[in-house]
Amino acid sequence: MLLAIDSGNTNIVFAIFDDDGEKRGEWRASTNADRTADEYSVWLSQLMEENGLKRSDIDAAIIATVVPATLFSLKSLCQRYFSCDPLTIGDANIDLGIDVLVDHPSEVGSDRLVNAIAAHDAHGGPLIILDFGTATTFDVIDQNGNYYGGVIAPGINLSLEALHQAAAQLPRVAVSKPDSVIGKSTVPAMKSGIFWGYVSMIEGMVRRIEEEFGAKMNVVATGGLASFFLNATDCISAADPDLTLKGLYLIHKRNA
Repeated sequence: MLLAIDSGNTNIVFAIFDDDGEKRGEWRASTNADRTADEYSVWLSQLMEENGLKRSDIDAAIIATVVPATLFSLKSLCQRYFSCDPLTIGDANIDLGIDVLVDHPSEVGSDRLVNAIAAHDAHGGPLIILDFGTATTFDVIDQNGNYYGGVIAPGINLSLEALHQAAAQLPRVAVSKPDSVIGKSTVPAMKSGIFWGYVSMIEGMVRRIEEEFGAKMNVVATGGLASFFLNATDCISAADPDLTLKGLYLIHKRNA
């Protein structure tokens, strides 16, 4: 079985796949660069046991991280407790099977490249991957599956927190779809600005990307809020919260 690890800015996701690509378990922890391999092992082993899985079931591992400070502990976890040397996205010996058509390929986050592989495998191309994470990103994938470029905007929760901290009279609010666009009090007005503001940004950015690229494109949403926004706009074709994990499985399969 494969242990796939996606280390993001907010959470680290651990997933286990069998040889046929079926996900057997998935767990997440908050990203903490100070957490040791021993701590990960105790936590993960207990969760695996609850799902009928043993450490000895794992014979391979792969890691994608956008937080370099977590890499040492995650590699140590795989080597010491699962007796395997993990593949790491970004290593020179990894064959992604795509070209990165940007000025500085090394600057593209590993999660965005992994998403490109999974999305093109499932949906073809050209397409836009809309990732609702710490940042909201738009990644453009051409018809051959190559990474063409993208857009990075502040994430929804980041925007909400900045709004609360910068304006003394504005409270913290949760992301939700308001009943109307025009708010009649502070909280509904804030919710409308966040929800419909992001919907408008999505629609506007997709239209501009398609005009510049010169083709109509499918839009695949991923990240924690993907399904939340799926029915809010017609420009999103599909939602796939597991895109990064699926991509890690496909890359491991290619390089096994």
